[in-house]
Amino acid sequence: MTDPDVPSVPARYAATRADLDRLLRALGEPSYRAAQLDEGLWRQRRPLATITSIAASLRADLDALLPLSLTAILERTSQIDATTKFLWQVAGGDQVETVVMPTTDRATVCVSSQSGCAMGCTFCATGQAGFDRHLSAVEIVEQVVRAQHATEPRVSNVVFMGMGEPLANLDEVEAAIVTLHDRLGISARRIVVSTVGIVPGIERLRDFMLPVTLAVSLHAPDDALRDTIVPVNRRYPIADVLDAAARYVAAKGRRVSFEYACIAGVNDRPHHATALAGRLGGFPGGAHVNLIPLNATDGYPGGSSQAGTVETFASTLAACGVTVTVRRNRGSDIDAACGQLRMRRAGAPKVRESHS
Repeated sequence: MTDPDVPSVPARYAATRADLDRLLRALGEPSYRAAQLDEGLWRQRRPLATITSIAASLRADLDALLPLSLTAILERTSQIDATTKFLWQVAGGDQVETVVMPTTDRATVCVSSQSGCAMGCTFCATGQAGFDRHLSAVEIVEQVVRAQHATEPRVSNVVFMGMGEPLANLDEVEAAIVTLHDRLGISARRIVVSTVGIVPGIERLRDFMLPVTLAVSLHAPDDALRDTIVPVNRRYPIADVLDAAARYVAAKGRRVSFEYACIAGVNDRPHHATALAGRLGGFPGGAHVNLIPLNATDGYPGGSSQAGTVETFASTLAACGVTVTVRRNRGSDIDAACGQLRMRRAGAPKVRESHS
């Protein structure tokens, strides 16, 4: 439609109820039509084409007037555990990934907050490919909604553990969280924001209105080792990160999780576990460590720790009083690790200049 009397509106999942009211009124529709549209898109979480309370002709008009922000490039579903990974193209041609992990009664969506990542963590496919741009709040929200369209269980959990460093794009991440909470009805306590340890971002998130869960990607028990795995540690060393995380606990009353990718022969020895337990002992509210067997990438020579090694590491932590879980890798047959699918589609990693 090209009617000049029809007001321009934001992208579909950026449009407010007021935007929908104005649009439907300009189209000569009754006032309740905007309520039907809002109900279908947000509470029912249905694709526009399936909101049958609205006539097919009007749906076709709305499809043109309310554009989507993500263009689907590829969708893969694991034959092992039903995990589905999406590769999208965003405005400007950059690509981002989303993963939905269903269980029998609910689903978790892992979203990207950036196309690429500037943090440069050595084992991460996203970091190996470099940084393209920040995502907008609507591009983040739409990942969740369209993942819901592709899975039967209701999405109840969202984790910011996909491509990018969420705390480097905090304005848009916080705006997305508000929309996920207010319009999709996802509890703040079921939203996890992961960071490699951007201390100013943790401090800002502490003042955020919603009590989301903070996860810190630690990956090493000491600065010397972490410097080689997570380069941003040279700017924000472990002690500073833990202090900021402790202040977050005090402000929000939420337990912080510590992510730890187990890399064979690099950070998975018993002495690493003992050192990690010593580092986290006495952390406010108790430390909780998620051990993650490394999902190997073509751009990193390290391999995943053996199952027995991970179990020994977990047992050592537990014996020292640290709560620990071992995360099961999902979607290993569909390149479900962060950045893998985009990298395989794009070919070799980008070469980045060093400015050190």
